[in-house]
Amino acid sequence: MPLTFRKSFRILPGVRLNINKRSWSITTGGGNGPRHTRSSTGRRTTSMDLPGPFGWRRTRQTRRTRGH
Repeated sequence: MPLTFRKSFRILPGVRLNINKRSWSITTGGGNGPRHTRSSTGRRTTSMDLPGPFGWRRTRQTRRTRGH
């Protein structure tokens, strides 16, 4: 079983910094509304908990291009 590294810090109320071995991300919101996450790899995720066994999540991956 591989070992994984993941750590989450609360920076401000409603704002979290998440760090893992390959990237980091900032999560804002939550509570009664949607959560917005932006990753250092360019991924943007919006998610919301809904009542019962339902949940909602939308992820957009944006490619970073390097100028030559």
